[in-house]
Amino acid sequence: MNLLLKSKDENLSMVEKRSSERVPTTINAQFFYGNLFYSGTVLNVSEKGMFINTRRCLPKEAMFVVMVRSGKRSFKVIAKVKRANRFNDDCNGMGVELLSPSSEYLRFIDNLKISCH
Repeated sequence: MNLLLKSKDENLSMVEKRSSERVPTTINAQFFYGNLFYSGTVLNVSEKGMFINTRRCLPKEAMFVVMVRSGKRSFKVIAKVKRANRFNDDCNGMGVELLSPSSEYLRFIDNLKISCH
């Protein structure tokens, strides 16, 4: 059945794989990889992952630090690339898994969920 869903609607199958609800956002992010800083916008978040809209896609399974800032709050989280969205050879963003997010970050996500409903 998963193969059928993937061929019909790949986005639907990705949603089914997620164990945490994603919350739409427009949070500025910076990430550090290979001694360089890059920027992007977090388009959705959950307790376990996020999608970063950026022109710089990192290699699959690459681990890196993401810094997100919302208002006066800022958070550092360690992330691992799970997938990259590409159109031709251009990067449109990355879906990342968060590794051991802090309890403060998890409270921040819970508050985002409450404010979205």
